[in-house]
Amino acid sequence: MCGIVGFTGAQSAAPILLDGLKKLEYRGYDSAGIAVMAGREISVHKVTGRIANLCEKTDDGLRVPGTTGIGHTRWATHGAPTEENAHPHVSNDGRFAIVHNGIIENYMTLREELIRDGYRFESETDTEVIVHLIEMFYRGDVREALIKTTNRLRGSYALGVICSEEPGKIYAVREASPLILGIGLGENYFASDVTALVNHTRNVIYLEDGEFAELSEETIRIFDCTGQVISRKATRILWDVQAAEKGGYEHFMLKEIMEQPGAVRATIAPRIKAGNVEFEELGMSVSEIADIRNIIITACGSAYYAGCAGKYAIERLCRIPVKVELASELRYSDPLIDGHTLLIVISQSGETADTIAAMKECKERGAKALAIVNVVGSSVAKLADYTIYTWAGPEIAVATTKGYTTQVAVLYMLAVCLADKLGRIGQQKAKLVRALQALPRQIQQAFDLNSSIPALAKKYHGSKSLFFIGRNTDYAVALEGALKMKEISYLHAEAYAAGELKHGTIALIEEHQPVIALCCNPSIMEKTLSNIVEVKSRGAEVLALTFRNNHKILSVADDLLFAPDMDPLFSAVVEIVPLQLLAYYVAKENGCDIDKPKNLAKSVTVE
Repeated sequence: MCGIVGFTGAQSAAPILLDGLKKLEYRGYDSAGIAVMAGREISVHKVTGRIANLCEKTDDGLRVPGTTGIGHTRWATHGAPTEENAHPHVSNDGRFAIVHNGIIENYMTLREELIRDGYRFESETDTEVIVHLIEMFYRGDVREALIKTTNRLRGSYALGVICSEEPGKIYAVREASPLILGIGLGENYFASDVTALVNHTRNVIYLEDGEFAELSEETIRIFDCTGQVISRKATRILWDVQAAEKGGYEHFMLKEIMEQPGAVRATIAPRIKAGNVEFEELGMSVSEIADIRNIIITACGSAYYAGCAGKYAIERLCRIPVKVELASELRYSDPLIDGHTLLIVISQSGETADTIAAMKECKERGAKALAIVNVVGSSVAKLADYTIYTWAGPEIAVATTKGYTTQVAVLYMLAVCLADKLGRIGQQKAKLVRALQALPRQIQQAFDLNSSIPALAKKYHGSKSLFFIGRNTDYAVALEGALKMKEISYLHAEAYAAGELKHGTIALIEEHQPVIALCCNPSIMEKTLSNIVEVKSRGAEVLALTFRNNHKILSVADDLLFAPDMDPLFSAVVEIVPLQLLAYYVAKENGCDIDKPKNLAKSVTVE
């Protein structure tokens, strides 16, 4: 997902734009650019590669005069990562410059039409059609030109626009792509994420789909898709600005791993009152809960794996069948959904395009949607019938850590809450609540028990591939552990259900093949132990993750990771922590760009 920023005020715009783009680096990009207006002149500066190149080219913005401008980090979709394809794009007459997040689905039709009308294209991007449409429709009123332009567009877009005829103004447009306005004193901003704004203001307005904004130094005016003025309340950003800084850690990912005891505590503690799990924001009556015949959890990436972990607890406690579906598959599967279906939608950003599309499809079929998200005011949160926020705080590293663990924690609490309201846990409730409350402490214990991980990373970092195996909840955690390894170390890593080894996977085991075996469920420990023996007999080297003093595993594993004693039903929140650290230190040994892994973006807002 690209990043966009805009600024207008009395200060020099370029340094502020560059600072905002740096805050958005975590979203993934391969080129960057800014357009700044000084008087009625627009100057554009673009580079491929990192924002550092743009800072060098502009002397940190000091060589770019002007107090109004827009900036962009591009993730190549239409056209290679070149300066020509980088944003901002400029109209043929030089009056307009724009930046764009999203995808214009009908751009080829529009491009051919504009070429026939004599417009010249400098790039291969879908975005360039927008700026030429604005020029074509402009008759002295930028707002009217934007309305006519967006009426021609199909797809998703967050737009930032400047016009040389209107110095001191920036325009913002949103449709199915996040865009936030920042309110300052004698200056105003827009950005695709609050992290780009918190150094300058904590007062923000979340634009809705189909809305436009006109920003000057002193005013922000918001319009609907017909051009009518509408009002929108400001929201105060509550988290500490330092939460978006590294705080002395070498990487954001390591900082966010270490923040997990506090993040999970912030997720759990406010929702446990007088021995009960209570979601005040849920608002579901007992009769509505009793009417649920099946639950579908849908998400993408790590959020999907969080759903895989949560499924076991919900089914075990609530006795309601649960399916976990990839959002990109659910939308096109003609799902069996009706008014008795509860759809649980999980997304860290709340802007994941596949997840939003699946959510809309299921709601049209009668399902009630419960969203588990981190970002307040996000699209998923607004679409849902019920929303539970994880309160994980900002997560900057592309590979999620505390986002995942807080999502799983919410699913565990939801399982206890729903089961209690259905009268299905009885005297177990006190024990289950204590187990939930213990999770932050147990995460800290997992840190304390695994000081050997940097040394283990030195042993395994040169492996061609890593296999993760486990059963039940261990298998769900293995999926996320393998994903973490792939994402940031670039090693091939795959997770397999341990019981499936003899059904094909064991053919891949050869001498010195690393196998990471998860063994944190006592009820199936003997089964997993037999799988470890199977791979060992074929030459594998086994790194086992298990409880302390598990002598049976100790006798066969080559190396060990440890988890504290914990309730196996809720183990995923704790069990993943050593695997996150292992992936981090393996990536560090391999010299990888840990916070910004290649080809990945923090939030995927196009299908």
